[in-house]
Amino acid sequence: LTGVLDDCLCDIESIDDFNTFKIFPKIQKLQERDYFRYYKVNLKRPCPFWADDGHCSIKDCHVEPCPESKIPVGIKAGSSNKYSKAANNSKEFEDCEQANKLGAVNSTLSNQSKEAFIDWARYDDSQDHFCELDDERSPDAQYVDLLLNPERYTGYKGPSAWRVWNSIYEENCFKPRSVYRPLNPLAPSRGGDDGESFYTWLEGLCLEKRVFYKLISGLHASINLHLCANYLLEEMWGKPRWGPNVKEFTRRFDPAETKGEGPRRLKNLYFLYLIELRALSKVAPYFERAVVDLYTGNGHEDAESKALLLDIFRDTKSFHMHFDEKSMFAGDKKGAKSLKEEFRLHFKNISRIMDCVGCDKCRLWGKLQTQGLGTALKILFSEKEIQSLPENSPSKGFQLTRQEIVALVNAFGRLSTSIKELQNFKVLLQQTR
Repeated sequence: LTGVLDDCLCDIESIDDFNTFKIFPKIQKLQERDYFRYYKVNLKRPCPFWADDGHCSIKDCHVEPCPESKIPVGIKAGSSNKYSKAANNSKEFEDCEQANKLGAVNSTLSNQSKEAFIDWARYDDSQDHFCELDDERSPDAQYVDLLLNPERYTGYKGPSAWRVWNSIYEENCFKPRSVYRPLNPLAPSRGGDDGESFYTWLEGLCLEKRVFYKLISGLHASINLHLCANYLLEEMWGKPRWGPNVKEFTRRFDPAETKGEGPRRLKNLYFLYLIELRALSKVAPYFERAVVDLYTGNGHEDAESKALLLDIFRDTKSFHMHFDEKSMFAGDKKGAKSLKEEFRLHFKNISRIMDCVGCDKCRLWGKLQTQGLGTALKILFSEKEIQSLPENSPSKGFQLTRQEIVALVNAFGRLSTSIKELQNFKVLLQQTR
């Protein structure tokens, strides 16, 4: 897999080098910090589109939420954003399962800005959201330590899993039903059609709709890569051994096994990486303000987390082959606005489909990565609002919730990991030849 990507002026080798030597080590460290490892999610929301298949009973599908007693008081305060120093000294900060030091995660802002939260609550930014957001106040919403629930192969597959992806592609990628996506086991067979008619159709689309398809395909490829790289290889005496499965990787991505489809999927992964990288470089001014604090209640750790995040932003800005989103939605004003709204609603629908995933662990990571991409899109379409942010007070024009920030960083962390894992598979494939 080499050369220049379609629809942008960036080559794969440049992304590989940039990711390996600059981004990957830092984003890994950032994801381990208390602020970014703790995500609130509702895994019990019913599927809004079809009758539930029943949940996956495989033990690896299970998500271990943090017990109520282990959640720090500062986190339990939730949207009220109250912080009690007493919580810092209590036993509430003990280990969550086997993890060390699970810090309180409170708010995006330091104490000086808390009076602005009342104004924030009144500000309805639903017009900006590309995702259906979980209601954090729901009794079914639980905090999950992402480090204790890594994304990996769970055994969840077959018709149930295919129906989710099929619904995403067939009904939400601006695609007519007469055009069949290649290698889709749920599509009727069409004799000699090898999928080329699909790509003829794709090339005929406007840039925005083509980009939409590539983002979804890239997300699908990234998730498949994680499953291949973190596969249950064997289980001896109840002790599982996880690692890369070359055979599974070949089945999903090798040109010979996928009728040439695999490399296309991987190129879309790189394209998605570029989109989220661009969003990170664009949102930097939001976090560079002194008023924004990655607040956990531990002042020293908070300062270190913010310094590391700003360091990553500096790297993203230094990348010289960014995707130029200005080419999107650039037609006549009325048509562009209508297309952008259509784009947003299609993506929002995909975020709702994630509630149809039968495996809890797959649902957790599907929701998080979808929300991360939705947040990236929100950023890319809010450039003017970000540029006009006040230095010392929250903005009513653009804001990110802690959930959106955690999803954005972890989703990009997953893409960075995918590209790193792809390098590893290249080495493993050379060794097996």
